[in-house]
Amino acid sequence: MAPPVRRPFPFPFRVPMTLAHFPGRDPFRMAAWQAPRGMRGWLTDDSSLTARIRARCGAFSLRVVRQGKGVVLPDEMAALGVHRHGDLWQREVLLIADGEPVVFARSLVAATGVPAAWHLLRRLGGRPLAAVLFDDPRVVRSPLEAACLDTRDSRWHHAAHATGCATLPPLWARRSAFHRSGAPLLVTEIFLPAIRSLAP
Repeated sequence: MAPPVRRPFPFPFRVPMTLAHFPGRDPFRMAAWQAPRGMRGWLTDDSSLTARIRARCGAFSLRVVRQGKGVVLPDEMAALGVHRHGDLWQREVLLIADGEPVVFARSLVAATGVPAAWHLLRRLGGRPLAAVLFDDPRVVRSPLEAACLDTRDSRWHHAAHATGCATLPPLWARRSAFHRSGAPLLVTEIFLPAIRSLAP
């Protein structure tokens, strides 16, 4: 059976948010009720994830794991409209609540978009990406997509390497694209087990 066709998001208009599996991985669509009850709010709330975590912990911090050009997955390249791995710039960070990593976040943008629409990315340092995304009225967000990632997916391995834990369970994740001046930035947020310690 042929994989489902991914229809482009009709910018600049906003459409109702859906929970769909990452393209190219599975042909079926996921629904919010498939996630544990305590995860559904994290997967469907399209406000700032950083702000949501800050409101539920005493101390918040961010650690940059890596940034620069690197190998990415075919569905990530398709979502950004690029054709070569080297054309993508990526930033991976851990969001930490009260000393425990709760989210592994992966941001991807076409390298040509870094000096133009997303030039601030190189100067973020240890600041959350939300500082750029949610304070700029020119940024438009696509609907959220969700998946449960396991050892068959390299994003799970990136999260395991970042946390130093090779025995992570399957991890729920969400992603969406942010568009600024026509340039997409793909953000994937993978929820680590410690997220369950925060109020849903």
